[in-house]
Amino acid sequence: MSGRTDLSAALAELESAGYESAWSMPASYYADPEILALEKEHLFGKEWVCIGRVEEVADPGDSMAFTLCEQPLVAVRGDDSKIRVFSNVCRHRGAILVDGKSKGRRIVCPYHHWSYDLDGRLAGAPRMEAHSGFSKSDCRLPEYAVEEWCGFLFTTLAENPEPLGPRLEPLKARIGNYHMEQMKVRHLADEIWHTNWKCLIENFMEAYHLSPLHRTTLHPVNPTRLCTHFPAGDAYFGYNAGYSPDLPRSQKGHPDLTDAEADNCVMFAIPPGLVSGCGGDYSSFICIQPETIDRVRAKLGLIFYGDGWTDAEIEKATVLFNDTMSEDKSVLVGLMRGLAANAYARGPLAPADFEGNVFDFYRYFGRRMAAVLHP
Repeated sequence: MSGRTDLSAALAELESAGYESAWSMPASYYADPEILALEKEHLFGKEWVCIGRVEEVADPGDSMAFTLCEQPLVAVRGDDSKIRVFSNVCRHRGAILVDGKSKGRRIVCPYHHWSYDLDGRLAGAPRMEAHSGFSKSDCRLPEYAVEEWCGFLFTTLAENPEPLGPRLEPLKARIGNYHMEQMKVRHLADEIWHTNWKCLIENFMEAYHLSPLHRTTLHPVNPTRLCTHFPAGDAYFGYNAGYSPDLPRSQKGHPDLTDAEADNCVMFAIPPGLVSGCGGDYSSFICIQPETIDRVRAKLGLIFYGDGWTDAEIEKATVLFNDTMSEDKSVLVGLMRGLAANAYARGPLAPADFEGNVFDFYRYFGRRMAAVLHP
């Protein structure tokens, strides 16, 4: 069978399968460039995609350049404190306007110094007054939809998109007392992982490997045995990763947290581009975008609640996070080799508490992509 045909057949099985009878996906799900092209068009090109944290553009004039589906974009905080996302391409001759993060009262093209107000309107076009067919007042940067949710910043290339927030209300109710919107970024890193983007999400969102792979890193903190699956929604899925009772209870979370919440980390995904581990004292996240079938851009971050953190405490959390990610990264490189092997075959998934989110991710993918993939 072709890659699209065998994947369509596997997705069709999801309609009748349950957590107790689920199987993994065929290799084409991860290793077929044609399927990746469809994912970029129909998932990353149409869904809400997380690009980072709101505080990365904290003040009026702050801007942050990024790429989504090969489209150069820039997030800008306006004088009205509203965050907008624009095309990062000058309307003159196509130069890139902003590189990385910047600050200024206007966006100025480095090539010919055309300038734009923070709401995207063209403010200056040197020596263009004599052009008979050009009106400065009609020129502005193309703008894209933006949503802020729990301190995360989302955008989409879709026109007139369905709002994301209402679809996340059950998840918001689950994590509301953690107040992620009040947490502050203390660690950020941009990395390239040599794996498929879906493998990265699956790895972050399953508890089955926590104790075996992360024996000296995560197992003492969030052992597999303390993990429990919770029901998925249309635009999210997740599980609870309980903290080991051998650990001292952290006192640095929000006062709204119950004892049970303080003893739990809510692992959640908002596909296609965000995974997060929401803890009371601090949380982790990864923003994900695919480049090739075995290359994915990842923005990794840690956000902390409150101000009473010492440099040593932040460093300890960062080392644990980086060591854990390093263990994951090395395994996922090998996983891609295994998925490409002739001997690879679909295998059974572990029970819902351990690999239920992998099945939830398959179902999300099927809802969005089954009709597109139908041969």
